[in-house]
Amino acid sequence: MSAQGAKGRDDLDGEAELSDAWVTGRAETATVPGPGGSGRVRPLVAASWRRSARARVSPDGAARVELDEDELAAYREGHPLAAAMPVIRELMGAYATDGEHLLAVCDAGGRMLWVEGHPATLREARGMNFVAGARWSEAAAGTNAPGTALAVDRPVQVVASEHFRHPVRAWTCAAAPVHDPRTGRVLGAVDITGGQRLAHPHSLGFVQAVARAAESQLALLGPAPEPDRLGLSALGRDEAVLSAGGRRIRLSRRHSEILVLLAHRPEGVGGQELLTLLYEDESVTPVTLRAELSRLRALLGPDLLRSRPYRLKGAVEADFAAVDRRLASGAVSAAAGAYAGPLLPASLAPGVVRLRERLADRLRAALVGRGDPGLLADWAYSTWGEDDVVVWRALCAAVPASGLPPVRARLDSLEAELSAGATALQRPGPHTRR
Repeated sequence: MSAQGAKGRDDLDGEAELSDAWVTGRAETATVPGPGGSGRVRPLVAASWRRSARARVSPDGAARVELDEDELAAYREGHPLAAAMPVIRELMGAYATDGEHLLAVCDAGGRMLWVEGHPATLREARGMNFVAGARWSEAAAGTNAPGTALAVDRPVQVVASEHFRHPVRAWTCAAAPVHDPRTGRVLGAVDITGGQRLAHPHSLGFVQAVARAAESQLALLGPAPEPDRLGLSALGRDEAVLSAGGRRIRLSRRHSEILVLLAHRPEGVGGQELLTLLYEDESVTPVTLRAELSRLRALLGPDLLRSRPYRLKGAVEADFAAVDRRLASGAVSAAAGAYAGPLLPASLAPGVVRLRERLADRLRAALVGRGDPGLLADWAYSTWGEDDVVVWRALCAAVPASGLPPVRARLDSLEAELSAGATALQRPGPHTRR
């Protein structure tokens, strides 16, 4: 059955027959005002609706197509997920065509790279701009499986009227994020979209399995890690991941902060200085720091963490340092593509806060200076840039006239809040409005 054959519902009660057994039966529900009124919805959907409303997504709007055919072809060719497309097509292609569904793959910003499947369903999907080159991030298009999966970084299924926008409510979709197997960075998402026959938990399990297969393929094709080289992924995550000797180690928040600071200072850091870089509270004693370092050494092994001064053995390839190097060389597009979010965004360690703000400010300034609407939109529609009025102003000046109305509306809303002195929607950290 294609999307037109599925029932479009304007309230959540009509969905009970379709999916009540698993949508509301396996999780607590919440009563929230949605784009079509009030109803009982899953907490995941309620939270997504709130984010969509906060981003000023219009319930009756349509996704914006940002890339023309030539731009799309060049972008797809250089995207890491291009290498996984043969596996994705092998696993999903026949299923999508035979079931009158669509397979879709988007980048980390929710921009559709490939949309393929049954010809009739493709024609119907064009009516809501579910096409390659269109942005379907949650902040741009409201609650939808690929956009919401990227927002929460886990597999998501969105059924019919759980979608935020009315034109999408005849559809059901399931999506799962795909991560770089070496760094853990989100590369994008794979999605299956169609009619009500997809409203089944098996659809979610299927697309999650496809995402894992894509990651395995990328791991096979990628270069073998250097045995003595450490990899540290700390952008966009509160707990960093260290790659060392074939191991991937998820670190605690305090250990993440320590390794970020040591990676930034390969020559080493003395105990007293490390204490001031880590702790806001000046009453914290060196004994506390030594205990943390002892636990970290037990986790990593004695050969990786050295002392006097504290330092890491061997070279460290840190994702935040890679962004910094690209900015220094003028490779703004490459830097923006590698920036997966603020550095340890929840950290309050003074040394980490300084690094986080410095990197974000440098990248923001480079994006504004470049004036590329695509790069600016990637930042503006991200979770960390949705309230960044500086970037929204730059995007408003750079975007083509055809795409200006939603950008102008969002900017007007942000500036109205600033004028009124509103602070309730501001986020702490380097990306608050200025």
